[in-house]
Amino acid sequence: MHLEDSELDHELVTMHVETELPWPVDFTRVEDEAGFLRALSEVRPHLILSDFALPSYDGLSAFRAAHAQAPSVPFIIVTGAMGEETAVDTLREGVTDYILKQRLERLPSSIRRALNEVETRTQRERAEREVRELNDRLRARLDEVERLRNTAERQSQRLEIQAKQLEEALNLQKTFLAETSHELRTPLTALHGYLRRAEREAGGSQTLQDAQRVAENMTRLVNDLLQLSRGELVQSIEMHFTNLGNLLRQVGRDYGVQAPEGNYEIVGDPGRLTQVFVNLVTNAIRVTGNANLVRLEMEPRAGEIEVRVVDRGPGVPDAVKPRIFDKFYRGKEAGSAGLGLTIAQQVVTAHGGVIDVTDTPGGGATFRVRLPELEEDAGDDSDDLGDLEGMDDLDMAAPGMPDTSDADGLPGQAHSEGPRGTLA
Repeated sequence: MHLEDSELDHELVTMHVETELPWPVDFTRVEDEAGFLRALSEVRPHLILSDFALPSYDGLSAFRAAHAQAPSVPFIIVTGAMGEETAVDTLREGVTDYILKQRLERLPSSIRRALNEVETRTQRERAEREVRELNDRLRARLDEVERLRNTAERQSQRLEIQAKQLEEALNLQKTFLAETSHELRTPLTALHGYLRRAEREAGGSQTLQDAQRVAENMTRLVNDLLQLSRGELVQSIEMHFTNLGNLLRQVGRDYGVQAPEGNYEIVGDPGRLTQVFVNLVTNAIRVTGNANLVRLEMEPRAGEIEVRVVDRGPGVPDAVKPRIFDKFYRGKEAGSAGLGLTIAQQVVTAHGGVIDVTDTPGGGATFRVRLPELEEDAGDDSDDLGDLEGMDDLDMAAPGMPDTSDADGLPGQAHSEGPRGTLA
């Protein structure tokens, strides 16, 4: 935009600018204040050239008006005469430059310099704006990191509290198991004495033998609870020649479930193996609610004997199967799957066997116990087993209980004849 009342001066300025500048130039010429203000409101010029002295207007007033509306647009005064003091005052006001009309050859370089300064300032402002935006984003990120750190600290403190509570609960659990086990051992010991005394006085009977075997199983469970409270479990395994068929049929008779025929000899702890199948059978009965929906199966395989506890209950969900033998794990769909199954797994493992659970065809769960088969030359090692092979498999003393055999090795004979039948 060129504020100039002289047509000749305008043509001279146009000639110098168009021939010397590398860009195409489009001039908008105005002659007075009204035209200048109107043009400022209608167009946004890249550069303003202005005469200093006009009939009814002056260049400094024009600069002030332009600076109010477009402060970043360069403003160059092109005048015929200007004193040095006046020139300095205009520059102090903020005018970009001033050129004398008799030195118009300086105008193109002044325009280039002014536009370059504008471009440089624009780039700097853009860079500063981007830096400010980046700082704002970084500050927001830092605020978010700080918030997350505070959240993590609170969560960590909460987890520490929960860990302490869990540790206290575990300690209370161990204390409870230990105290409960000790409290149960005393009446069970007395019960053993009463049963053995009754057997001695009334003579041997299947009912007394079954009651004595159940009491021994209870004693073994109490001992397991005591070992569990000490961080131990199933450590006393006493191996004997064991008729697995007889063992399963006794469990079936005790709990009213179908048991297999056949006899297979293995080397194992009859009391512990009874505990395994009692746990599995009682779990199955509890889940199905009917002993008729549970059966025991036995099948020889290559190098092993497989025993199956089959039920027609709701079955074990796939999500529960990997954890069903974990200590104290209880799956609602699978019934009780806590200490009993943990003990069963450890007993089977101690015998060199494997226990797992699969789906029963048609619905239900099948617990499979695979135990090593008795090798053909196992009889050659009978000396290592001592005279234990001749003993009744299921009349062995429970682990942790004193030996109540008499001098002739007959089970059921107490050493003392106290009025309460206490054991020696």
